[in-house]
Amino acid sequence: MLGSFRQRGCKCPPGRKRCTCGAKWYYRYDITDPVTGKRKQKEIGGFRTKKEAEEAAKKIQYELQAGTYIEEKNITFEQFAKEWLDGYAAKVKVSTVRLRKCEINRLMGYFRHLKMKNITRKQYQDVLYDLKKKGLADKTIVGTHRAGRMIFKKAIELEVIKKDPTEFAFVPKTKKTIDELEQEEGIPKYLEKEELVRFLSVIPDHGMDVRDYPIFLTLAYTGMRVGELCALKWSDVDFDEQTIDITKTYYNPNNSIKEYTLLPPKTKRSKRIINVEQTILDELLKLKKMQTEVRMRYRDTYYDKGFVFAQMDKENAGYPIYPKLIGTRMKRLLKISGLNQSLSPHSLRHTHTSLLAEAGVSLEQIMDRLGHSNDETTRNIYLHITKPKKKEASHKFGQLMQGLL
Repeated sequence: MLGSFRQRGCKCPPGRKRCTCGAKWYYRYDITDPVTGKRKQKEIGGFRTKKEAEEAAKKIQYELQAGTYIEEKNITFEQFAKEWLDGYAAKVKVSTVRLRKCEINRLMGYFRHLKMKNITRKQYQDVLYDLKKKGLADKTIVGTHRAGRMIFKKAIELEVIKKDPTEFAFVPKTKKTIDELEQEEGIPKYLEKEELVRFLSVIPDHGMDVRDYPIFLTLAYTGMRVGELCALKWSDVDFDEQTIDITKTYYNPNNSIKEYTLLPPKTKRSKRIINVEQTILDELLKLKKMQTEVRMRYRDTYYDKGFVFAQMDKENAGYPIYPKLIGTRMKRLLKISGLNQSLSPHSLRHTHTSLLAEAGVSLEQIMDRLGHSNDETTRNIYLHITKPKKKEASHKFGQLMQGLL
């Protein structure tokens, strides 16, 4: 129920029809407290004229009658974002939480002390524009906007706010020149078959230690992610069935050998069993034998958690190798091989995709082996490799029908 309209602090002479001192108008209305069930009175003010207050009051009256009224909370963006992150962290991996924290911190610089209900669509859009002016990459701004969308969507769901300021916001993208578009390569870098052979052939003589060859051979012959390889344990390898079970991934943002976390795979499809060639198993057996010798040598300090690609030096013996170290070693070996040094361990995953496609393996089988249901990069590589074969099939059909019509 709407109450009275009144002006607070008016200093105009009695009898004057229009206020000229700038006093603000207020209105009152009654609502039922959803917690206690008791009726209470709310007051909304700050309007320049009585007409403005009446227009605002009509909207409240309509919401009360329609049952859509929401009493917005006086919580700040900082308070709500922290509450949201606590709930979010219980459902996702620690690596994802770390990413969201970085994205939220960018928004904190603009909204930290503002009340959630007072943040407007224009303010939010201006933030995205400002991040762009500061030179942040498109991908970074997209991530920041994604975090903002999740926070305000939850605020709507919990009836903390009435309107979502992110609803119609868009991320300003960098416009590429014609030259940039023409030079842009849609297919990621990977090694051709002959290049992979050359890369692997230099490792026995130029690798840093005995792990290098089995590491890069496994990456190239299985297509597994480097984090999955670092987390691999001997219990995941079935020498009789010739399979490797992918059940976890390695996480270590600080590249500290002794401070790491094993996380669930990237997606549900990432948990999989890979059939492997005997060539890989033979190399792993050699590694296991040498690892046994290291474990006996440092039996008192060995970190015995069963990692396949464990460290072998005295100080860190038994701890799993980490992705950055693999990347550094690969760059060195690429240089020795005379190959593209910008390639990364993940490029071996792309290499595996290309060679499977060249061998005639279906896209569905490749997706299953790599552990994902839909990946544009993999799809692009597959289509790129199989395009000549499709043309060949069309040409053969044309030859078959030639002279029959």
